[in-house]
Amino acid sequence: MSTIVRSTPTERVDRWWIEPLLIVSVLTFFSIYALWATLQNGFYYAAPYLSPFYSPCLAQNCAHPELPLIGSWWNLSPAFLVLGVPLGFRVTCYYYRKAYYRSFFWSPPACAVPDARPRFSGETVFPFLLQNIHRYFFWLALVVLAFLWWDTLLGFRFPNGFGVGLGSLVLLANVGLLSLYSLSCHSCRHLCGGYLDSFARSPLRYRLWRTLTRLNARHGLFAWLSLFSVIAADLYVRLVAMGAIQDIRLF
Repeated sequence: MSTIVRSTPTERVDRWWIEPLLIVSVLTFFSIYALWATLQNGFYYAAPYLSPFYSPCLAQNCAHPELPLIGSWWNLSPAFLVLGVPLGFRVTCYYYRKAYYRSFFWSPPACAVPDARPRFSGETVFPFLLQNIHRYFFWLALVVLAFLWWDTLLGFRFPNGFGVGLGSLVLLANVGLLSLYSLSCHSCRHLCGGYLDSFARSPLRYRLWRTLTRLNARHGLFAWLSLFSVIAADLYVRLVAMGAIQDIRLF
């Protein structure tokens, strides 16, 4: 993807273009890395660590098959079987929509800066109409998140029993940030009580909604941190599997 660059007359004299430029750079880098890691179809498992890009492993050709629902006929990277869920969840995320609408489409690029497009149709036309299925991606993302937690727990189980390696902590930090990103989601907050007209008869739902509301205020922060943590977790597992580095056993 590329930004729409054209003259945007504005009286702003500050460097308002830095933020959209950074967002374009980060999201482009993540997209390229994720595609590259998916196409590799190797070095994603270094016992007991499994890369988050390949979790859950659903094909029989997985280096670490967890739930081999797909037979041996699948010859492509098993990451393609699960990549669509976290990708769809992030692409339709309310925060990411604002980020890439402003940065890639300049709609609008910043406050007091004109739109790059003369007409604004919002999300009423295809393919932006598909943004409305975000809440369904949220439920699917929870399933993937459950598998990631299971993989993280397995990351503490070594051949000689329970242990803690640097990879164990890397996976734990990653799944923790992914959990904060998912739980701070607007859809999660809505489903847990945001749609109620009154909390008078639902005190537990109110406390849950209030907690998620606090998390929601930092949703953007969790979105970016979890983006980098996924790359860091995959890169660590990949380097260990390649033999480029040795996993450090803390105990």
